[in-house]
Amino acid sequence: MRLRHVLAVALVALMAAVGLATPASAASLTEITSFGANPSNLRMYVYVPDNLAARPGLLVAVHYCTGTGPAFFSGSQFDELAERHGYIVIYPSVTRSSQCFDVASPQALTRGGGSDPVGIKSMVDYVRARYPVDASKIGVTGVSSGAMMTNVLLGVYPDVFVAGAAFSGVPFGCFATTNGSEWNSDCANGLITKTPQQWGDLVRNAYPGYAGPRPRMQTWHGTNDEVLRYPNFGEQIKQWTNVLGVSQTPAYTDTPQSGYTRTRYGGTGDRAPVEAISMSGVSHNLPVDAAAAIHFMGLDTPVSPTTPAPTTPAPTTPGPTTPAPTTPAPAGPCQVTYAVNSWNSGLTASVSIKNTGTATVDGWTLAFTLPAGQTVTNSWNATVSPASGALTARNVSYNGTLTAGATQTFGFQATHSGSPAKPATFTLNGTACTVA
Repeated sequence: MRLRHVLAVALVALMAAVGLATPASAASLTEITSFGANPSNLRMYVYVPDNLAARPGLLVAVHYCTGTGPAFFSGSQFDELAERHGYIVIYPSVTRSSQCFDVASPQALTRGGGSDPVGIKSMVDYVRARYPVDASKIGVTGVSSGAMMTNVLLGVYPDVFVAGAAFSGVPFGCFATTNGSEWNSDCANGLITKTPQQWGDLVRNAYPGYAGPRPRMQTWHGTNDEVLRYPNFGEQIKQWTNVLGVSQTPAYTDTPQSGYTRTRYGGTGDRAPVEAISMSGVSHNLPVDAAAAIHFMGLDTPVSPTTPAPTTPAPTTPGPTTPAPTTPAPAGPCQVTYAVNSWNSGLTASVSIKNTGTATVDGWTLAFTLPAGQTVTNSWNATVSPASGALTARNVSYNGTLTAGATQTFGFQATHSGSPAKPATFTLNGTACTVA
């Protein structure tokens, strides 16, 4: 089937499918076999972190075509971030042969109409009935087919979701068909264009009469997307700015990293009504910045410690007047895990830094030397420079703190001339780390 063949390559370098063992305890992926209305026979998997917040957020993480919920769990960082921030993750999983979500049928594009959105809504209701979920922190994200479903869920259930983050998707209704086909070539090739009002009306007509608040949208797209062509990026911006009633003229534009252009609509802050990140030269197989997505959705509120703060008064003796150093202080013991996925002339690297000491690291810089022939083309969750040779990766605004025992993860994409070898040594703020 063409759909299955075309999207099979969507995230090969980023996400490896794995099998799932029998349902396990908390802090492992668990299948729920009976969760409510489920007209399209989806499977439900849920991850409840050990470090659950008192009022946890809830994230629905939707897989790509040919994928599964367990594969998306294994190949993304949403569960790791859940341990840090205390939210719950639902991983829906398709059982139809294409392993693609239904974003095309009239049933899927109508509130309560049937198909996959109804099953996913049942999953959300199941979790909310069992945990004190904060209704102001319910988000949805996905890649490729999952990004398309992100657009669909924000349209049919605006009263459920507060925000969404779509990686390589298309607008709500763009993939619509009436002949039972899952694939819409005109949409995939970026040939369907509408006015903002027309796009907005498609969303509004999915839930006639709804007058409540609409969820915020963050969308990511590579300019070289060969599966869901780049014009779909602009059409999503037109749609969601219209739905949210904000100007199509950006209120804010910046370059968060080399090759990325970020525009915000209806606001200049990091949780504007619409945020769009254009990734120059990036294909459909784009890097998924999970930390930036959950930040946009408001899921990264730190979990409050359960141990009361000490009540001993601070000393009254004046401290020294010497100014604090402006560079990060040396770190204590640290451990680095460096994982590589490579193909013909490219690779992606996922780098995790664990603070194995007892003191908090506030602001980190990881130094390492990239093997000869490798050149960084883009990065996420860190600023990496220069492009080759002796590199430094510095934290970004939202992940600079490493408490004792905590881990921060960043990644980058690179080209190579034949060898995807790993760096041999790493130093964190000038202190050598062990390598896992």
